[in-house]
Amino acid sequence: MSKWIFVTGGVASSLGKGVSGASIGKLMQLNGFSVTMAKFDPYFNVDPGTMNPYQHGEVYVASDGAETDLDLGYYERFLGIRTTKANTNTSGDIYKTVIEREIKGYYKGNTVQVIPHITDEIKRRFRIFEDMVDVAIIEIGGTVGDIEGLPFLEAIRQFRQEHPRNDVLCVHLTLVPFIGAAGELKTKPTQHSVSKLRDAGIIPDIIICRTEKHIDDAIKKKIALFCNVKKEAVIEASDCPSVYHIPELFHRQNVDGIVMKLFGLEPKKPLDTAWFSAVEKTDGNGCAHIGIIGKYTGMKDAYKSISESLHIAGIEKGIKIKEEYLDSEDPALESKISALDGIIIPGGYGYRGVEGKISAIKYAREHGLPFFGICLGMQCCVIEAARNMAGIKDATSSEFDPEAANPVIAMLDEQKAVTKIGGTQRCGEYSAKLKEGSLAHRLYGSPDITERHRHRYEFNPEYVETLEKAGLKVSAYHAGFLPEIVEIENHPFFIGVQFHPEFGCSIGKPNPIFAGFVEAAALLRREKAEADGAR
Repeated sequence: MSKWIFVTGGVASSLGKGVSGASIGKLMQLNGFSVTMAKFDPYFNVDPGTMNPYQHGEVYVASDGAETDLDLGYYERFLGIRTTKANTNTSGDIYKTVIEREIKGYYKGNTVQVIPHITDEIKRRFRIFEDMVDVAIIEIGGTVGDIEGLPFLEAIRQFRQEHPRNDVLCVHLTLVPFIGAAGELKTKPTQHSVSKLRDAGIIPDIIICRTEKHIDDAIKKKIALFCNVKKEAVIEASDCPSVYHIPELFHRQNVDGIVMKLFGLEPKKPLDTAWFSAVEKTDGNGCAHIGIIGKYTGMKDAYKSISESLHIAGIEKGIKIKEEYLDSEDPALESKISALDGIIIPGGYGYRGVEGKISAIKYAREHGLPFFGICLGMQCCVIEAARNMAGIKDATSSEFDPEAANPVIAMLDEQKAVTKIGGTQRCGEYSAKLKEGSLAHRLYGSPDITERHRHRYEFNPEYVETLEKAGLKVSAYHAGFLPEIVEIENHPFFIGVQFHPEFGCSIGKPNPIFAGFVEAAALLRREKAEADGAR
């Protein structure tokens, strides 16, 4: 029989419900329990894949191709699980399901209402994980008090009523702000937030307090008194060196012990502390200053998985990562690149900023700067090689110029008849065959890989032979004819991939290309330091 943990948030958004829930999940895993997580978002977008990164951060891609909220990335990075469409839900998708059933006569003419029909559908989606895992953690997006979130809170209230008391618990994350002028932490926002939650019929079992300052016993007693929880269930979530230290922070406060006690569980095995040790690795192998070049650099969450994958690779290799976000339309881009140890050009859509990316790639290729291109970054790499190595000066993508004479990046013929937004994409896991002896083959250590994709334009196979003669090598194909990876030989590190290797990595399992890239960048930094010291 599965146990259920519902994670809600109050006072402010972006406090870290996903990270907190994933940290609790990791502790349960370390005690021997199987865990999954799911996100329920109150917004009405049916497809998160169409949302602007400036509003909602990156779009994460699950293993089955579902385009999801970025929190699913944290679930995978912490828990090492593979998420699917079942792990992501929005109000839009839930209401759409109910409306479609009504149209088909499923409700037999009855009046369709939020209660019970919407809440029943929400609960049905909660129960998808029943008996699949020991513990299912459900994160509710938004903030308690938001109108659009009320059906989810009502569904949780009903769900608790329908299950034995020790099968369901609620964790509430709030902000305990420090008021500098008064020199003290304030608990009133937490009290009001919990009051809102209780108005919805939910009393939290654990309160996690996001704070910049240490919360002493007096503050915990006050929160426990006014919010009707045990003092030991008031948990401090203060700033950590990285989010991957939070499970240990929670363990030191006995969060896993509290959860198991509330569930009536005993650990399935002695606590495995290897994960705590893994995230404590020092920067004994140096550091690397990495530039992430894109057009959404004003919103760092737009490249969240790129950033986290760099740091996960750095943890594995003992390399400290310093990242810098660079606008691809910045006129001073080249001078800023020259001070870096490596550059990444992530995926994206549209022409804006592309010429800056192509110029950055040219600089990296000519100056021996480690380069890693992902999706659109790989496509820009192909365009740069076509223009400057093969002499095809008007080479471009048919995404940017549908009438292009030399579309080295183009849509497949079968895609052109598709009109539904998102329908032309290759999205989800696809396999590729690597060429023996290539950089990609050395990094992966295997001729066969499976990685996640999210794109609609491809490296046009008609130009492969020409570009290979010019020096851009294709080192992997999907289905025997679609280029997946390109490289340049006799370069410290130069690789472009059509897929998104930032999706699916986790602590202890960095993507091999990210690991190789940070090693190459750290090596370049050491060589530059040695050269400076010799002068």
